[in-house]
Amino acid sequence: MVLPWHNPVLLAEQAATLDLLSGGRLDFGIGTGYRYNEFAGFDVGMDEAREKFEESIDVILKAWTSDQRFSHKGKYWTFNDIIVEPPPHRKPHPVVWMGAGSDRSIRDVARRGFNLLLGQYASPADVAHNIAVFREAVEANGETWDPMRVGVTRAFFVSESEQEREAALERRFANRMRQLKLATAPDGTVLGGPDRATGDPVEINLKSAIYGTPDQITRKLHDLHDAGVGYVLINGGGSGGGARGLRSLRRFAREVMPAFSAETRADAAD
Repeated sequence: MVLPWHNPVLLAEQAATLDLLSGGRLDFGIGTGYRYNEFAGFDVGMDEAREKFEESIDVILKAWTSDQRFSHKGKYWTFNDIIVEPPPHRKPHPVVWMGAGSDRSIRDVARRGFNLLLGQYASPADVAHNIAVFREAVEANGETWDPMRVGVTRAFFVSESEQEREAALERRFANRMRQLKLATAPDGTVLGGPDRATGDPVEINLKSAIYGTPDQITRKLHDLHDAGVGYVLINGGGSGGGARGLRSLRRFAREVMPAFSAETRADAAD
């Protein structure tokens, strides 16, 4: 959820209800937002996004954890004598995942006790650096390190041929160029967020996409594991949808997942 666009009390109520309905399985992902066209569409100034985010998350956490009525008068929101009902199932509140990319913002995630979400365009080397920064900050807080506190997003596509793989990479590259255009301010500044990655855009596309044969995909997942990744959020964005996407998904389940299931069982036995 991009917090600057939402009433924080209504959002807290909706999230708490969903957490109850799911038996405490809600994972609450948040960010400040970064695409210029979206802020323009909501008529929200990007210069106030960070302040609005900070105020909103404070209100949401208080709404989830307070068992008494409270009032709030801030720069952007005012609430008088309210209480969020029903309370969430999980205590003290649902798990919060926060998107971050810079060292400063990653340390801020650790300071809050949240989990970290990393974007899909960072190289394995950058991912390793981000995880190292986060782990150091988590352990400095006296907390035990858990690799599952970091989620790394990746697009995957199981290709039938090298030609099909290259075509899928071209589709992903074109999609990223559209995303960057949406995130670009009128003065040409490319704003932050998961679409932003420094370096040659073609090289970024090649390094971050998990595209290819099952063996190639397995090696790329091992590279992420070696970088410290324990939790990968995958999407089939490169397939183009339809029968091709379904075929890729089935091959991933049939030819890639079993290798990691076997490793998980071996780790558990050890």
